[in-house]
Amino acid sequence: MGQCEPLRFEEREIISRELSRNAECSSRFIGKVLGRHHSTIAREIERNGGAESYRAVDAQRRAEANLPRPKRRKLETSQRLHDAVDEGLREQWSPKQISRRLRADHPDDPELHVSHETIYECLYLQARGQLRTELRLALRQGRTRRVNRSRASETRGTIRDMINISERPAEAEDRAVPGFWEGDLIIGKGNKSQIATLVERSTRLVMLVKIPYDRHAERVAALLADKMETLPEFMRNSVTWDQGKEMARHADFTVRTGMPVYFCDPHSPWQRGSNENTNGLLRQYFPKGTDLSLHTQDELDRVAKQLNGRPTRDVELA
Repeated sequence: MGQCEPLRFEEREIISRELSRNAECSSRFIGKVLGRHHSTIAREIERNGGAESYRAVDAQRRAEANLPRPKRRKLETSQRLHDAVDEGLREQWSPKQISRRLRADHPDDPELHVSHETIYECLYLQARGQLRTELRLALRQGRTRRVNRSRASETRGTIRDMINISERPAEAEDRAVPGFWEGDLIIGKGNKSQIATLVERSTRLVMLVKIPYDRHAERVAALLADKMETLPEFMRNSVTWDQGKEMARHADFTVRTGMPVYFCDPHSPWQRGSNENTNGLLRQYFPKGTDLSLHTQDELDRVAKQLNGRPTRDVELA
């Protein structure tokens, strides 16, 4: 157990029990019992009246009272701002457009100034990726997170706040609207190298991203966001991924790009079939059992350009 992790109530009960047995019981002994550093135990006892006065319930209540209270977001504290943002969302404006419009319309009214990152953050955290008027419902009912009640009791895997593919907008299914992407990693020799592959469902446009060093979630989210930010806004609706831990920082990706990430059901590769098919084609260029770290981003771009130049590729991004 990490030394910096706050003590739990169960641990405080053990401290209280050991002290009630012997008021002279040392912090080192209790620390060994709990797997904690003795200084953590000593501070805990001292700040709660000493060995003779220590009580688990009182110590827990005091610790909870001293927890830092999260700062409320600006969109939660200003009804005027919330309603102005909500009106823009109803008009299907992007958060960046809303932010710019509010500053232009109200240059001398700081209450109505908000960054697009703040809007994205509230939309993601409170509306679970539904980038429209769900913000009104979430804020006015005082929720901190939107819950799909039909799935509330289901296990959502090991990635925090996953949005299941069942919540992906219906227009993504018929492939009539561009901007809905599928993604995955192809892995190199010894599981020590990787390339991110992205395929747009409507146009089958392919993008490849070099992921150097490792598959750390923070690195993957940042590099994918860098790539997506090169696209025009109409091509940035969402990304569908499997439940690989490399996408554990999907919230960071969404805040930067405005694109929610939808996660496939376990062991269901057909739910991102375009990406799976493309990954098969890519093995002609990047055979299994080879070191993928040897390829530069320029090489990956050339391969993507070759795939995108086939007769079926007719998307126009200009």
